[in-house]
Amino acid sequence: MTAATHSSLFPPVPDSADAVLEGLDPEQRAVATALHGPVCVLAGAGTGKTRAITHRIAYGVRAGILQPSSVLAVTFTNRAAGEMRGRLRQLGAQGVQARTFHSAALRQLQFFWPKAIGGSLPRLVDRKIQLVADAAAACRIRLDRGELRDVTAEIEWSKVTQTVPADYALAALKAGRESPRDPAEIAQLYSVYEDLKRDRVVIDFEDVLLLTVGILQDRHDIADQVRAQYQHFVVDEYQDVSPLQQRLLELWLGERDSLCVVGDASQTIYSFTGATPDHLLDFRTRHPGATVVKLVRDYRSTPQVVHLANGLLAQASGRAADHRLELVSQRPAGPEPVYTEYADEPAEAEGAARRIRELMAAGVPAAEIAVLFRTNSQSETYEQALADAGVSYQLRGAERFFDRPEVRRAGVALRAAARFGGNDALLDDTVDLPSQVRAVLSGEGWTSEPPAGSGAVRERWESLAALVNLAHDVVAARPAATLADFVTELDERAGAQHAPTVQGVTLASLHSAKGLEWDVVFLVGVAEGMMPITYAKTDEQIEEERRLLYVGVTRARERLHVSWSLSRSPGGRPNRRPSHFLDGLRPGSTGTVGRGTGTGGGGVERGFGGGPSVAPRRTQRTPARCRVCGRTLTDAGEMKLMRCDGCPSDMDEGLYERLRDWRADQARLSGQPAFCVFTDRTLMAIAETAPDDDRELARIPGVGVRKLNRYGADVLAICAGRQPGEGDADD
Repeated sequence: MTAATHSSLFPPVPDSADAVLEGLDPEQRAVATALHGPVCVLAGAGTGKTRAITHRIAYGVRAGILQPSSVLAVTFTNRAAGEMRGRLRQLGAQGVQARTFHSAALRQLQFFWPKAIGGSLPRLVDRKIQLVADAAAACRIRLDRGELRDVTAEIEWSKVTQTVPADYALAALKAGRESPRDPAEIAQLYSVYEDLKRDRVVIDFEDVLLLTVGILQDRHDIADQVRAQYQHFVVDEYQDVSPLQQRLLELWLGERDSLCVVGDASQTIYSFTGATPDHLLDFRTRHPGATVVKLVRDYRSTPQVVHLANGLLAQASGRAADHRLELVSQRPAGPEPVYTEYADEPAEAEGAARRIRELMAAGVPAAEIAVLFRTNSQSETYEQALADAGVSYQLRGAERFFDRPEVRRAGVALRAAARFGGNDALLDDTVDLPSQVRAVLSGEGWTSEPPAGSGAVRERWESLAALVNLAHDVVAARPAATLADFVTELDERAGAQHAPTVQGVTLASLHSAKGLEWDVVFLVGVAEGMMPITYAKTDEQIEEERRLLYVGVTRARERLHVSWSLSRSPGGRPNRRPSHFLDGLRPGSTGTVGRGTGTGGGGVERGFGGGPSVAPRRTQRTPARCRVCGRTLTDAGEMKLMRCDGCPSDMDEGLYERLRDWRADQARLSGQPAFCVFTDRTLMAIAETAPDDDRELARIPGVGVRKLNRYGADVLAICAGRQPGEGDADD
């Protein structure tokens, strides 16, 4: 697995802006030098996208084109954000903000809450599952642990897709979601969950985005302040943005177009969380003048691995498949992928463990080997098989490294030793940093030999061993490093959630392996019913399973082992068959490979101008003009009112107040902030226009089809002087 990057382990800082560009291939250089206007980078797996975008930021900063404090780079994991910050520091671009969407939004929310709302920001709950359990108890609905997790996921999906409890059932049906319980029950649980949060004065992670969006929509002075701070935006993994994250990004941008997005539709594997590649695929439609750069030179994997990856996508269908990238390996040839069939799952696990021992005996480090599976429930069999074979391992996707109790205790002990080491007998015979770390951690349970077997004892030892190995890495990069330097390194890594590499084989689900890579990858359980998973029914769900397998394949640098078993248990009926995704790709199978479509090779497209075939043109819109003075409107708030802020308003104050009272009732019923019903600006526009019918109401900015269908009858009744729900006197 790629070790966590950090400034102390990087090469020297480039001495000039031009030096930042050295070593980039032509397409990566095109990304780095495209500093104006919207930029879309379509980057295949292993093509150096992080390298390209960090060098783009660094080149802009070092050339004096970008002010570091005006750049906000956002991604999806703390690890990726920490890696980006480390690379930028080493490239001489200190001061650039690299954060996750949630981290950036939380920072703004904490700063502006007193001004926008007043008082202190409600407490942020780390884990919402207990609140969901309390909601279930209040509703007298019994949920087991699995159902609790599934219902929590449904609530998260609802919030990132901006679906209120009352709309959940219809929205889930339209999205083709398999609800874990009756949709009406989930809607009830969701509503009570929101009530409990409000009663306890807490917010969850999705609220961080929702509340930030609400403040930026309703408080133009705050939005202007944020936009004055951040003027250039970079979004990594853009295929994974949710509608809510996209809305936040639009509010950060305002009317500007200084945006660089990076993504690969073929790696969209989180649609169950609300992520959608549509924003990436529609980027040229929204920004016809965008520069598009395609990165297809694969520096990670051998031609044999890349051939299998390309073959998987060549059989794909759907919109993402039409935009697939044909990777071209830049590495020397390696061994062909190995395909193995086993009688049952235990035999498959034992076979993988046996091959792993052989690889380690041949000199492959355990940390450069991974076993990847579709579901976490498959892990236990492989844990036992590796333990029986005497192979150390680590579980990825479990508790975060720096949150583990043994790591916290080790940190306390190391800080104490760094501060009072001169009086610590443990350190009397130590001669260098690694020996000091070993001495301190021996008091926490570390031993030179790992404990036998698997389980909690072995996992604790692996955590401490990772800290010992990190000490060796630090000394290799900085021979004069002290114990105090090592503690500083740990603190920085903990802040960025940059876990050190554990010297063991990695066991991980395919989802949690995204963004990582190893020399050797074992893809196990690649059988029908598991890949694709049984509950993948629709064409879209099947294609996402194919993309998930593609992500697994592209984690391998040199060797790839693909396996499946004919039955679950020894002696069971051998009624399984290998995944149909492998048809035509594995030896002895039949199938059609290659569709002849996709986006072809790498390159640069700089907007349109050479004819309509280069990019679709945006529909020409008539400029919005003030209905009072006729001036062209550019401010979003003024465009919603269809008049300048300084022009006189003919708003019906009484109607406005009635609409506000009605909105408050609707917000209370739906358990959402008032702005989620209609913003103040939209209510003002309605009160000024006093529409008579659906057509007039629909013309008002801020009244979309969904809100028209849901609230239109009530709003028109209020505008006509009636109470919502009253019949028309002429009927």
